[in-house]
Parts: sequence; structure tokens; C-alpha cells
Amino acid sequence: MAINAKKPACVRIGSRFRHHSSTVSTLDGREIRWEESVRYLGVYITSAKAFASSLANAKKSFYRAFNAVFGKVVGVASEEVTVELLKVKCLPVLLYGLEACPISNKQFNSLDFVLKGCLRKIFRTRSAEVVQNCMLIFNCMSMQECVAKRKCKFLANYVKSDNILCLSKHCGT
Repeated sequence: MAINAKKPACVRIGSRFRHHSSTVSTLDGREIRWEESVRYLGVYITSAKAFASSLANAKKSFYRAFNAVFGKVVGVASEEVTVELLKVKCLPVLLYGLEACPISNKQFNSLDFVLKGCLRKIFRTRSAEVVQNCMLIFNCMSMQECVAKRKCKFLANYVKSDNILCLSKHCGT
């Protein structure tokens, strides 16, 4: 099977992630390039000391989705409908794949900032207190709570899976 050497990339994770690595080549001699981050199943994995992911592309896609929705409903739909659309149509874009990735507190704060910025726009306010109250009233969880909920659901589905690979991992074989 021929491999298109333009598509794959290598990323280094571990204590020596900054050191230059030797060239990796295909069987026919074409070089596979080293990158600072790679996209795998829609998640951007970055070169770092420990496994880490980048949220920049997820945030960009989220803003794109939010602005598309908000542009259609502003002035037409109530704030309640707009928040529900945000939760149902936009947040999944932001949270995609995060249940399987380690996320730092700094990244959680960044995700919360994104969500609260959109709520500021919906409710036309700069007040952090107003946004916090709106989150309570409209049942908007913090990003840490959202990811924890998704992680629990992911792990529950993993344990219930009939897939032989999943069974062998949690049965100790």
C-alpha cells in the first residue's frame, strides 16, 4: 500500500520533546515531516513534555458556529432560545474530544472565558455577576463540569462496550 508522505506527520511527546529527531522515512524513501502539533480524529495533539492538546482550532470553530447562529437569531429569538441554541449547536463543537484529553486549569479558564464572552454578547452586558447569574438561571455548567460530565458518560459507555479491545483493557487481561 502506498503512503502519501505529504499527509502524515510526527510529533514528539516526552521529556526530550524539544530535541531534534532523526528523519522518519517511508519504505520508498520519502521523508515524513516533524510538526509542533498534529490533528488526529479532530483533536490537535501538541508536542510537549506530557500528552497535551491544543484548543485553538476548537475555539475558532466554536466562534464560527456561534456567530452563524447568533447572526440568524439576534433580534428575532429570545435570550432563552439563543442560549439553548448555544448549548445544543455550539458547545459540542467546543467540547469535541475533550473527554479523552487531559485539560489543564489554564485551558479550562480559557474555555470558560469563551463561553462567558458569548453570554455577554447574548445578554448585552459586561458584568461578570450578570453572566454568572444567567448561567445559573439557564442551567449553563462551567466548562470543567461539562467535560467531567462528558468524561463520565464516555467511561460508562467504554465499560459497557462489547468491543473486544475495550473488554480486555478493563478486565485486566
